Amino acid sequence: MNIGSMLNAYPDSMGGTLDDIADFLRKPELEGTFTSCYILPSLFHTDLDRGFSVIDYSLNKMLASKAALDKLESLGIDLKLDFILNHASVLSGQFQDIIENGDKSKYRDFFIDWNKFWDGCGEMTEEGYIQPEEKYLKDMFFRKPGLPILMVRFPDGKDVPYWNTFYQEVNYRTVTAQDLMKAAGLQYTEALSLAEAMDEGTSEGKKPQEIMRDKETAYVTKFLSEEQIQKICDYMENGRRYLGQMDLNIKSPLVWEYYDDVLKTLAGYGAKIVRLDAFAYAPKEPGEKNFLNEPGTWELLEKVRKLADKYNLTLLPEIHASYSEKNYAQIAEKGYMTYDFFLPGLIIDALEFQNGDRLACWAEELVEKNIRTVNMLGCHDGIPLLDLKGLLPEERIQNLIDIVVARGGYVKDLHGQKNMYYQVNATYYSALGEDERKMLLARALQLFMPGKPQIWYLDLFVGANDHEAVKRAGAGGHKEINRTNLTVEQMEAGLQRPVVKRQLDLLRFRNSCLAFSYESSISVRSEGNNIEFIWRNAGYKASLDANLKDYSFRITETNPKGEVKEL
Repeated sequence: MNIGSMLNAYPDSMGGTLDDIADFLRKPELEGTFTSCYILPSLFHTDLDRGFSVIDYSLNKMLASKAALDKLESLGIDLKLDFILNHASVLSGQFQDIIENGDKSKYRDFFIDWNKFWDGCGEMTEEGYIQPEEKYLKDMFFRKPGLPILMVRFPDGKDVPYWNTFYQEVNYRTVTAQDLMKAAGLQYTEALSLAEAMDEGTSEGKKPQEIMRDKETAYVTKFLSEEQIQKICDYMENGRRYLGQMDLNIKSPLVWEYYDDVLKTLAGYGAKIVRLDAFAYAPKEPGEKNFLNEPGTWELLEKVRKLADKYNLTLLPEIHASYSEKNYAQIAEKGYMTYDFFLPGLIIDALEFQNGDRLACWAEELVEKNIRTVNMLGCHDGIPLLDLKGLLPEERIQNLIDIVVARGGYVKDLHGQKNMYYQVNATYYSALGEDERKMLLARALQLFMPGKPQIWYLDLFVGANDHEAVKRAGAGGHKEINRTNLTVEQMEAGLQRPVVKRQLDLLRFRNSCLAFSYESSISVRSEGNNIEFIWRNAGYKASLDANLKDYSFRITETNPKGEVKEL
């Protein structure tokens, strides 16, 4: 795997399709700048979460083609692609087979049946799911309020709870008077009133049983028998539709067949690195954590690695955790690449407080422990902050939050608890106060840090916070602040900006200078407002001397003859 720079985008981020991205990378201005490309998973056949709810791993025909992948390969661009280990979409063929065939489905246990998982560990509720005893839940971390359950209606009319860590949505079909007349033998006027009530109530999130008990429907239901009321409720429940991401049962042999097939497919697309999304949620046992439990997490990774080795794929496990928990070190010790989620916040800290001591310490640790990372500034999610706990004091982290929020960013927290935050949503350029000098120095620092640099497309074009996109997205749309899709015309105009040209020069230097290698020796020195990085390999030397007070920097390359060239 090469150590060169990697472009990161959605397939529709730059022009509208993957073909447009390939055409962009073929431009003379981009020659020598990128060796890899990380395309986010809306590349695949997906529904929700802009790609992270996968129906199957076939290409999204509206956004990507085999011809576009071939273009990238012809440019010498290898791919990093996502594999979502923990879950698949409700609309996947496997889950739809369960909905259609119930207990007779081949995939009955492809996903985690909540009641089977917790059998003997709690009490059955009236709603039909087991409420686990508190001793089993105390160490669990749920991403949303309540238990992570989706109740699924089987063909025989029973509701079965399935484990659903992330998003879910339940919708009911619209009905007409004729539908209810046929379902429950109602008279037309009764059916017309109830059909209107059902459509209005379900659109507000009410269940059919609730609607039938509402005061507004009492004037109709008093004329109905209990059998008719039940038939109407059953008709509505049998027709409900789901969206969501359902947790896979890694104890099922069929899941491992699926895993193997996905990795084979990704390798066929040209992937060299596979990012394992949400992998730490996949291993689950009663009484254990449902996030990064041990040894289950490491056993899972090792089994997946054996599959990946068949297809010459490098795995990149993705996990957000604080520095103090040392999960990054555990991943590295077991021979995996890891994400450097600390770097984005550390660079902002260095620039805002004009001191690079903590950044230097982190770089030295990476070198000393030989930790191989993919690093970044911005990304599709946000700027990680919880990760900095243990690297920076709490009050310093809060200062960074306050600075970025004051510049138009949004704090993401979980369940409304500020102590559970882990990222601020903002473009990196806006997080730096929309100062081009800071942006260029941040890029230079990233490129001289140990690791493989990943470049968010909007950072390259110094994109500002997109508050209009957040408004259009509505509730939960805070991430859209840093996901502005660029037209071909906007990219052409961007390439004329000096700050963009300078970044491209830096990327070209990073990819062409022979001092940069996985075998390089790297030294870093921080003193006052200055920080210096030096890479040495095969007689070549690359150095960065940066002033964190006035944001100036000098980059030089020295060849084996001692000749010095300044970038």
